[in-house]
Amino acid sequence: MSKIRIRNFGPVKNGYQENEGWIEIQKITLFIGNQGTGKSSIAKLISTFTWIEKALTRGDYTAQEFTGSGRFKDIYCAYHRIENYFYNKEGIDKAEIEYEGESYSMQYKNGQFFVQEKKNSIYKLPQVMYVPAERSFISNVQDGNARKLRQIAEPVLELTTEFGLALKSLESPMELPINNAYLNYDKKNDITYIEGEDYKIKLHESSSGFQSIVPLFVVTDYLANSILSQTKNATDMSSEDLQRFKDGVSTIWSDYSLSDEQRRAALSVLSARFNKTAFINIVEEPEQNLFPSSQRSILNSLLSYNNLSVGNKLVITTHSPYIINYLTLAIKAKMILDNPKITEELRERVNHIVPVNSTVSSSDIVIYEIAANGIISVLENYKGLPSDENYLNNLLSEANYLFSDLKEIERQCR
Repeated sequence: MSKIRIRNFGPVKNGYQENEGWIEIQKITLFIGNQGTGKSSIAKLISTFTWIEKALTRGDYTAQEFTGSGRFKDIYCAYHRIENYFYNKEGIDKAEIEYEGESYSMQYKNGQFFVQEKKNSIYKLPQVMYVPAERSFISNVQDGNARKLRQIAEPVLELTTEFGLALKSLESPMELPINNAYLNYDKKNDITYIEGEDYKIKLHESSSGFQSIVPLFVVTDYLANSILSQTKNATDMSSEDLQRFKDGVSTIWSDYSLSDEQRRAALSVLSARFNKTAFINIVEEPEQNLFPSSQRSILNSLLSYNNLSVGNKLVITTHSPYIINYLTLAIKAKMILDNPKITEELRERVNHIVPVNSTVSSSDIVIYEIAANGIISVLENYKGLPSDENYLNNLLSEANYLFSDLKEIERQCR
């Protein structure tokens, strides 16, 4: 299991207060808290470290590429625009970040970045996808035009590219998880449509909810199923496999008789056995612009895709209490399905509430709450279910208390 430890990075000051500060990245990991508390900052660090570990493990780069002066911060963290989060208001770099992966451990401290390879490890080569909150932008611009806009963040551009590839892979209209609608892509004219029972509109003319959900859903479906197909013919990398792979990569790069095209072909043949076997899906605010029932549908979809492969992981940042509550339903449904006394009739009733392929085990989930002071805590469980006593539910309850106060004031006015 991968894990990360963070202190003095952007709004995250003291970090997680238990488990020696280690935030465990489980099969499903959620971050909740007010805006500006550091949810996305942590998710972006997870994305960065996971990608670096993959690049190092595959032999795409040597450790020096990342440990060189300022490169980790100024190049690789700049991808997510978090390169300035290392400094406090006095301009002093006090950030302390550690990452423990399956094949590498990394540390950033006192302005220095260190990398250490781990021995005797088993590694699932991942496809890492970061789905930013700005994804609605994608529905209004084509990939080629997007890359001409220099102010657009790299994660948005990457998602735009994957969205384009996903659309081109469609052979028929794709059913969307909301409003009984379908996505239809006209390849000849490069136009994406939303179709319902009695309407057909272009994606960029559709509601904000569709413009938010379509890139997320389509890319997730495309990548998760791509990984699933690769997994059938791939194996996890053992430490011996990794060493043989790296030796092969080194030999290819050091053979100056090969042209660049020949090197790429040789590397492709070498890595064919080690296709990606995991999908790390990091999603900002899946609830964005969605009605509660639609939030439930997209969450169930994300959970079902996460369940396709053993090595898949889903990381979510959210402001929505509905996401937590619907996740609780998925956990409870799994508990019932695991009951040896369940009948087919009862199983079907569960499936009507939560699709069976979207149910999840309580042991695979962790929810972290981030306070305004930058302190991180784990949301407690009650009999395996996420506690109702969380920031988001408490804010819903606050409205009832405030209404009671107003009623009391009204009574005193009489």
